[in-house]
Amino acid sequence: MNYFDILDDMFKEFEEYKDIKKGKGVRGKLITIIDPKAQKLAAVVEGIHLASLLHDDVIDEADLRRGAKSINAKYGEHTAVMLGDIIYSRAFYELVDFGSEIAKTISNAVYLLSQGEMEDVKLSRDINLDKAKYMEMIYKKTASLIEASCKAAALSAGLEADKFAKYGRNIGIAFQIIDDLLDVTQDEETLGKPAMHDYYEGKTTLPFIYLFESCNDEEKEKLKSLYKKKLNNDEINYIRNLFNKYKIIDKCYKEAKDLVEEAKDEIKEYNIAALNIIADKVVDRKF
Repeated sequence: MNYFDILDDMFKEFEEYKDIKKGKGVRGKLITIIDPKAQKLAAVVEGIHLASLLHDDVIDEADLRRGAKSINAKYGEHTAVMLGDIIYSRAFYELVDFGSEIAKTISNAVYLLSQGEMEDVKLSRDINLDKAKYMEMIYKKTASLIEASCKAAALSAGLEADKFAKYGRNIGIAFQIIDDLLDVTQDEETLGKPAMHDYYEGKTTLPFIYLFESCNDEEKEKLKSLYKKKLNNDEINYIRNLFNKYKIIDKCYKEAKDLVEEAKDEIKEYNIAALNIIADKVVDRKF
């Protein structure tokens, strides 16, 4: 069985679990590329990731997840939270079997992930233009579990864990930067959620931080007036024109691309082609 089969078997008695859209399983893929024998570890990590998304959707009051109705929208917030707790609990139960070093690596990432979620909520209360705070938050919320996945797999395979951890950290941060760009550039059909939904939720992501740095005073005031507002097509086009005017998309893309190149360089001695392919796919998504 592959890691998704193992994961599905863990929760086959829960009808609501069957409606979870599991995505591409990037963390599981990374683990099984680094250590092909670590299917169970990949299942545990994918379970943790799914649980975090269930809670995330409740916090964000999200109706859609990967183009389909979210669990909280379909079954209610209480069910989504409890199902997330069930998946977390089972994942940690299984994690004990992998030994203390791997268990601590994954557990610490979940601790950081939860911190990142809280920081995301705090930063969304007002317009945040502090890049350092944003980068710290996305490291914790998104990259920490990818970092831990790669490190744990390296530990399992007897490879140099710190190098694989750096690879995972970098592609995790790059992944979130690209996600933030896609929120700006893509439509609802492609995203599975409304365009520029991050700004409506109060999230001033890296593209918006750079945009505010570049805009004149009049443009900044206009942007502030659109903060946490459901945008119409004219307002979306106005913001997109500003992004084009100041070449913000290119600037953010380069930053993500540089992180990916550093990630690939960190593990180049192992010559694992599949990891280079995943790293490149992180940034080479449709704009």
